[in-house]
Amino acid sequence: MSTTPEFFYNLATGAVEEGRQSSGQDLMGPYSTRAEAERALQTAAARNDAWDEDDAAWEGEDAES
Repeated sequence: MSTTPEFFYNLATGAVEEGRQSSGQDLMGPYSTRAEAERALQTAAARNDAWDEDDAAWEGEDAES
């Protein structure tokens, strides 16, 4: 069994939790470090932007339109 801590970003409170302390529906993660969990929303936004650009490229559109 691993003893490496996992960190979660709680969407309801905006707090980072060490270990699963809240309902899974409120959590993003797990992350390997507290810093990664603190950046959860920025990471998700960046991934969404990249996926939107990929979708637009796939469809032959300009992502900025």
